[in-house]
Amino acid sequence: MNIVDSVHALLFVASEPVDLRQLAQCLGASEGQVEQALEVLQRNLNREGPIELVRIAGGYQLCTRREFTDLIANFLRPQRNRLSRSLLEVLAIVAYRQPITVGEIDRIRGVQSDYSVRSLVDRRLIHEVGRKPAPGRPVLYGTTAEFLHQFHLDSLEELPPVERGGSLLDAVLSEGAEARLPMDDLVS
Repeated sequence: MNIVDSVHALLFVASEPVDLRQLAQCLGASEGQVEQALEVLQRNLNREGPIELVRIAGGYQLCTRREFTDLIANFLRPQRNRLSRSLLEVLAIVAYRQPITVGEIDRIRGVQSDYSVRSLVDRRLIHEVGRKPAPGRPVLYGTTAEFLHQFHLDSLEELPPVERGGSLLDAVLSEGAEARLPMDDLVS
C-alpha cells in the first residue's frame, strides 16, 4: 500500500475537506511526503475521469469536475435544497460584512431577516461566532466551512469584489459566482 493510494482512499471517504496535517498524522508520514503524494494524485486525476483534487477551506477534497455539473444537478434535482433570492441576499451580506448581527442585516436590507438567518443556520451556511459587546449582547454571525465548500472557495478572500455590481447580492450573483455554482439551481 503506497502513500498516494492511501491519500486517495482517505480523501475518497472523507465527507469534508481534510487538511495536510490530518493526512500526515493519519498516515504516519511527514507533511512533505503527503504534499508529494497529493501532487502525484493530482497529476493522476488530471489525466482522465470525472474526479479532481480540489483545495477547499484550507484542506483537500475529491470533487466532480465542473463539466459534470449539469449532469449531476439533473440527477440530484429532487434532493437539492434551493436558496431563495432573499436567502442569497442575507448570505451575501453575512459573507462580506461578518461578523454581523441580525439587526445590522435588517438595517442593510430594510426588512426583517430573522427567518432568513435561521434558515441559513439550519443549512449550516452561517453560524454564531460570538456576541457583540453592546446592549443586549446580540449574536454575531459569520460563514461556515460548509459555505466555503458549497461555493467552492478556499477562503473568503476568493469572494468576488463588491465593486463588480452595485450591491452585495450582485457580487454573489456575478459571473464568477455563477461559474462556481449554477444560480438557476439555487434560486427558487
